Amino acid sequence: MTETIVHLLRHGEVHNPAGVLYGRMEGFHLSERGQAMAQRVADVAGERDITHLVSSPLERARETIAPLAAVKGLEVTLDERVIESENWFQGKTFAPGDNALSHPSAWLKLWNPFRPSWGEPYKEIVARMMAAVNDVRAAAEGHEAVIVSHQLPIWTTRLHVEGRSFLHDPRKRQCTLCSLTSLHFDGDRLARVSYSEPAIDLIPVKDRTAPYSAGDAPQERKP
Repeated sequence: MTETIVHLLRHGEVHNPAGVLYGRMEGFHLSERGQAMAQRVADVAGERDITHLVSSPLERARETIAPLAAVKGLEVTLDERVIESENWFQGKTFAPGDNALSHPSAWLKLWNPFRPSWGEPYKEIVARMMAAVNDVRAAAEGHEAVIVSHQLPIWTTRLHVEGRSFLHDPRKRQCTLCSLTSLHFDGDRLARVSYSEPAIDLIPVKDRTAPYSAGDAPQERKP
């Protein structure tokens, strides 16, 4: 069978000194470090057989894929289906002394972590993400493609394809900035999932929350 790889690329670091949960808000761009992360991905992935590029319409995603598009000479398709998840806390801050979770009004939104009650249902995230993945897989059949999305949509998609529970600790998502969660298809069947972090050395140590480091071999898991 023909192998096709769809890489789910999380965007790079965003300039956000106020600690706002920006969600789908406009006006949030990559920081200088985030731009370096995006360039690193282009340097690492530029030699791969990538024939199709898709991005969330949000600025930080478009800016992340731009260097790779330039290296490959490819047009980028914007797809609303891979946008950040909806979240009731969007626009609120989580900085010390001004943490949205400290307000009693927020507690009512936390009653059901399985859905979750504070945002877009996990099942709806998976439905739109998998629809996009399957379209991209077909378009890039026999080659590779990159979809730039966001941490929760990517992580939820991985939990789904690996048959794991959606209930999880957000601090333990294996999806660091500019990481690649790669879906390897044999024909139209998902054969395995691999994960790599080409920009891990650019991420501040305090932000390397995923259980993986640059010194390890890329992790793989079969669904």
